[in-house]
Amino acid sequence: MQKNILCTKEMQRRFTPEMQHAALKKNTLCQETKTVVSMSSIDNNSMSLLTAAYMFQTRYATQDDVPAIVALVESAYRGESSRHGWTTEADLLDGQRTDDEEVSCLLAQPGNHFLLHEQQSLLASLHLQNQSELAYLGMFAVDPQCQGQGIGAQMLRRAEQIAFEEWGCNQLQMTVIRQREDLIAWYQRHGYRLTGEIRPFPYGNPRFGLPRRDDLQLHVLSKFTTG
Repeated sequence: MQKNILCTKEMQRRFTPEMQHAALKKNTLCQETKTVVSMSSIDNNSMSLLTAAYMFQTRYATQDDVPAIVALVESAYRGESSRHGWTTEADLLDGQRTDDEEVSCLLAQPGNHFLLHEQQSLLASLHLQNQSELAYLGMFAVDPQCQGQGIGAQMLRRAEQIAFEEWGCNQLQMTVIRQREDLIAWYQRHGYRLTGEIRPFPYGNPRFGLPRRDDLQLHVLSKFTTG
């Protein structure tokens, strides 16, 4: 089956006419808002150019986005709605995952950003914190109805680009509940490694949820610029 790449106007703005001609020289459908390029029509050099283009659109959140971020995170991790996706923690935790106050406070602190991906509505978000040489990633959520489509992987790559290339950090770190073996395996497939550090789960703090078991712990995972 022939595979296609969706190239947005961002690609057209970043490519010179010569680059566009090389990448789109045949088997190309051009429309007013998008260009669909057949993989079979792109040589290796042109493919590198396409890969370098920002085909996956993201933006930083503002305080106006707080309610939407909270709703997305809650839907991805808590309650019955989260069971439509594979990132649910509903079997491990009841209660909330976050709230408006926490997200708003994080946004107000220097070095803290929420990265968003939208397609008419908010589909993915993550919290990214610049800690100088280290960046921390957390509260990563994809709409349960859209999971398994590669959105999470593209969000992760964009976060790494920001942390490593734009901020100059040499490490991206996160914590994952130890019992979430499927999620840990997903991060490992994307180059993250268990550091061996295990942190206690914040029992007694309902802001992080109401545990349904007494053995929850947090694994620390890291990825360095060298992978």
